[in-house]
Amino acid sequence: MVQPAPPTTSSATRETSKQPRFSLAGKFTAGFLVLLILMAAIATAATQLPDLSPLAIFLVILLVGLPLGAWFVGRLLRPLDRVVRGVSDGIRSFRDRDFSVRLAYRRTDEVGDLVRHYNEVGQILQQERQAVRQRELLLQTALDRSPAAILLVNQIDRIIYSNREARRLLTGGVKLEGCTFAEIQAGCPPEMREILSSETDGLFTVPGKAQSETYHLSQRHFQLNRSHHRLVLLRRLTGELGRQEAETWKKVIRVISHELNNSLAPISSLVHSAQRIHREPEHADRMEGVFESIRDRLQHLRHFIESYARFARLPAPRPAAVDWEEFLSGFSEYPTLRLDEAPPKRGYFDPSQMRQVVQNLVKNAVEAGEAGSPVDLRVRETLAGTYLQVLDRGRGMDSETMEKALLPFYSTKQTGTGLGLPLCREILEAHGGKISLQARDEGGTIVTCWLPTRRGKIRSSPPRHAAS
Repeated sequence: MVQPAPPTTSSATRETSKQPRFSLAGKFTAGFLVLLILMAAIATAATQLPDLSPLAIFLVILLVGLPLGAWFVGRLLRPLDRVVRGVSDGIRSFRDRDFSVRLAYRRTDEVGDLVRHYNEVGQILQQERQAVRQRELLLQTALDRSPAAILLVNQIDRIIYSNREARRLLTGGVKLEGCTFAEIQAGCPPEMREILSSETDGLFTVPGKAQSETYHLSQRHFQLNRSHHRLVLLRRLTGELGRQEAETWKKVIRVISHELNNSLAPISSLVHSAQRIHREPEHADRMEGVFESIRDRLQHLRHFIESYARFARLPAPRPAAVDWEEFLSGFSEYPTLRLDEAPPKRGYFDPSQMRQVVQNLVKNAVEAGEAGSPVDLRVRETLAGTYLQVLDRGRGMDSETMEKALLPFYSTKQTGTGLGLPLCREILEAHGGKISLQARDEGGTIVTCWLPTRRGKIRSSPPRHAAS
């Protein structure tokens, strides 16, 4: 960070401040005394002239003394007048953000102190202005090179700042300043437009020609110059999530390898014990215990492998026409679950796989909230497809959790497997749909699942595991 240089005082200024000085009041007093003495001398000289009346003497004093006094006072006030006009011009320059104006005045009276202080203040303001400008340039460079798209929106919904990534992502490089935020939203894909209009944080995926792109949206409100502003940050997570997923799979392989070793080592030891018992018939009664321990370890290993293999063996969906009301009635086991509006008549999806999706989402929502906290379920049908939303009033997700929520095996629960949301995502993508996460106003999370219409494309094979 650039710091302003401390104000310096020249040696000439320090020496001047130490010199004895004659004050401005002293100068006026001395001048007034000199003027009185001069007028007294004129009056004395006039009285020596014969034939002059007192009135004539008074007029002589006025004719000689007043011009002389005016000249003397003007000479005393002329430097003060120049300084006052100079300080006035300098202050007007300060108002116009020009701090380079300095005054030249070498005397050692109070006016000299005023000029010196004015010059010092101007120097300090100029140094601070330069430091602020340098910080602004540094910040501007950092923001412009940021991989995140950054927008600053003022209180009348107009964009007053956008960095290079925001212009590239939203308008292909066209300037955004001066446009309304609504105009920018209108040109975005539907998935992005829906999240941007909510003014909350969210995670969503936009389909692309080569691959889908996942973005994390963060929005913050604050006061700037006593006006309400909104800061919008849109970060592309596709590459980062891909790297995180690779690290996750490495971790899973290590976990599986560790678990296999923990089970195979005791089994190997138990087999060795069984061989010894077989050679010693008198200990044959211990053989049943050995076999029981081997069965327990194999059963544990089978359950462990199946819990991970279930995620990788997702079959292709077999969609069919499904009655929404009948389908949703199968979740009566959750007493806090409520429908906030009537669902559409029919949907088109694989009922068994979608039941697993809704089951996972509702279970997560119930566990996220306090005991008895209601969970809302909403199903809406539009021309673009069908939206299923699960809304809770839990503690919500912070930015890091939301960014990693769709990664396989990532979980914030102590006993969680981290397969719930990734499995929902795989099922929805196999149907040609998608899933998005969004922070809810006043706390909680909204999970939105989108399914295409019956004419939409349903994938015939399970999707590749990718947290893009």
